[in-house]
Amino acid sequence: MKVKPKPSSSAKKTFTQEERAAIQERAREVKAEERRAAGKAGGESELLAKIAEMQESDRALAKRIHAVVKASAPDLTPTTWYGMPAYSKNGKVVCFFQSAQKFKTRYATLGFNAPANLDEGSMWPVAFAVTKLTAADEARITALVKKAVS
Repeated sequence: MKVKPKPSSSAKKTFTQEERAAIQERAREVKAEERRAAGKAGGESELLAKIAEMQESDRALAKRIHAVVKASAPDLTPTTWYGMPAYSKNGKVVCFFQSAQKFKTRYATLGFNAPANLDEGSMWPVAFAVTKLTAADEARITALVKKAVS
């Protein structure tokens, strides 16, 4: 007879409710990835479902960023990562969009992970606050995404 360990009370104190939800979401994502073939269609439908759940202001940003990323780097695979829209290359998340509501922050974020080739000297930005998107912002995102996958 296996006895399930009781949840650690320190874990409940360490992580916020939103952080615990994101961790649980990531566990579900990993299981889903293992169950389905690595096709882009499944990941994109999950990504679009996550965007549809967002509040209108974040949803509009996420839809626009999704279109820009797809056009800039069609080789990236749409997926979700900790319940956020993300884009991966060779199974590693390159960039992601985090809605403001995700962790109750005042702005959405476009972030890049270590696989992104954004290195510039000894210090470079890997996350950007996003409150609206202008044509100049979209051009900057296009350049960042292209550099990230180069």
